[in-house]
Amino acid sequence: IARVLLEDRSIGEFPEWFDRLGQDALIGPLPLAIIIFVVLLIIALVVLQYASFGRYVYVIGNSPDVARYSGVNVERVKMTLFIISGTVAALAGILLAARLGAVRGNTADGFELDIITMVLLGGVSIFGGSGSLTGVGLAILLILNLRNGMSLANVTGNTQTGVIGALLILSVLLPNLSQELQRRWERWRADT
Repeated sequence: IARVLLEDRSIGEFPEWFDRLGQDALIGPLPLAIIIFVVLLIIALVVLQYASFGRYVYVIGNSPDVARYSGVNVERVKMTLFIISGTVAALAGILLAARLGAVRGNTADGFELDIITMVLLGGVSIFGGSGSLTGVGLAILLILNLRNGMSLANVTGNTQTGVIGALLILSVLLPNLSQELQRRWERWRADT
């Protein structure tokens, strides 16, 4: 939608209060985006760990049919998740626009690789139904610090993307490899 509306132009004439929203520190050295991220992370942790909605999310991720037979309104939970996802994405887009001071239709292109890597490296199963926000939070810190370190070391963008891509491949392969090694170990122990 942004590409159609902007037609490869950028918009940068934001009001001063909007620019300050993304660029000024709110509490000490912490910008508003970090504070919002931490608050949303805590809310998500509490909901996923202690609320029935969080249990529904995990059950639906494991098996939508089992959830449906258990009385969970799968379509309603999925719709709620899409609404939450869209709202948080919109908020992130607004904060990114405020931080950069200008936007284009392709401003966030390339973030997908980093985000998928963060989620999978954080322990969320690619097949759904398992994972933890604590692991994802730690993976976010790892990837952001890795990107920052590579930028400070003048590593080219393509090389940085290659490193993140390699981490993505490892985050998909390592759980499968670990399970296979554990199966072989158990078989070997049973044979001896």
